Amino acid sequence: MKSPRSFREKVPAAQRMTRRELLASGAALAVPSAASGPAPGFLDNYRSTWARNPREATLAWFRDAKFGLFIHYGLYSLEGRSEWVMYREKIRPADYARLARRFTASRFSAARICDLAVDAGMKYVTMVAKHCDSFCLWKTKQTDFNSTKSPAGRDLVAEMAQACAARRLGLFMFYEHGFDWRHPHGPAPWDWPIRMVRPAYDPPDPWYASRADYNFQNYLDYVSGGIHELLAQYGPVAGVWLDGAAVPASGDLSKFKLPELYAMIRKLQPHALISYKWGIEGSEDFVAPEAPQLNKVKTRGSRPMEICWTTQKGSWGWKADAGHLTLDEGWEELAKARRRDANLLLNIGPLGDGSVHPAQERLLRGIGARLRKTGFPA
Repeated sequence: MKSPRSFREKVPAAQRMTRRELLASGAALAVPSAASGPAPGFLDNYRSTWARNPREATLAWFRDAKFGLFIHYGLYSLEGRSEWVMYREKIRPADYARLARRFTASRFSAARICDLAVDAGMKYVTMVAKHCDSFCLWKTKQTDFNSTKSPAGRDLVAEMAQACAARRLGLFMFYEHGFDWRHPHGPAPWDWPIRMVRPAYDPPDPWYASRADYNFQNYLDYVSGGIHELLAQYGPVAGVWLDGAAVPASGDLSKFKLPELYAMIRKLQPHALISYKWGIEGSEDFVAPEAPQLNKVKTRGSRPMEICWTTQKGSWGWKADAGHLTLDEGWEELAKARRRDANLLLNIGPLGDGSVHPAQERLLRGIGARLRKTGFPA
């Protein structure tokens, strides 16, 4: 087993970027970063605002968008027992990693998914690029635990970015920040008492760094490196969608150094929005609670809100025995969001091969047909 003391797999030291280098590197990116550059396609109708203030253009677009598509797809999809299967079944990191040998994504089509989003009346896509299990769906130098090193051999984030750009859909990069069940220096139970921070292995798994060797900065550098890649490699995005707020909320929030991370994001793509669930740090551009978490939103103020919910009952990632929302139930979720002057981010969980379940597809197409007939619920 590889020693957990240094997690950046197969990346020569000369190729690694320090935090200072990451923060300073935004000027070299080929993305619109000022009014002198063209507005990305999803902001085509907001060009006059873009000329004055690109970030305000994105905020105005987001308020008007009303409806987006959430996508939970990863190794967990192969098991069909939800995205929390590693935690709930206490699958050890080495055993879970073997799932990557079966990951082919043979029927995953970003183009078909984006066509479905357009047909549903959605204006943007939020793609889970890394979930709690730490498997990355893009070409990354941070770890070999990614889709390009699997039998799929594909950068699924790149494919989604291209499909969204072709249809003028905004793309949010979802990055699981608070939870990481694979990184040896990821959030540890001695700093973050919330019980889901790691699976309760008995005996403890030697994959993780011991308390004596533990270095949380190693994890923060890994996070910064990954988010830097997502912003540097795929053109202009709508924003970064961070998850796992329960972890930093359970301890000393300052240890996560969120102001540094946010500064890097805003330097790389100044127009891009930042969300961290219900607003953990306070300077996020919008709040995005799950439907049952609305009570956690304490300081929305004038910021936009997005409510996320899932087409599968009780699961975000594919769960074979889960029921699905009916058309009327899906429409009511959209109506509830509109009553709160919020967007609805409605999730699908593709199957292990990447295909969309017919029940989820019927629901989205049904909502789209009703929107074209009646418009959004008042």
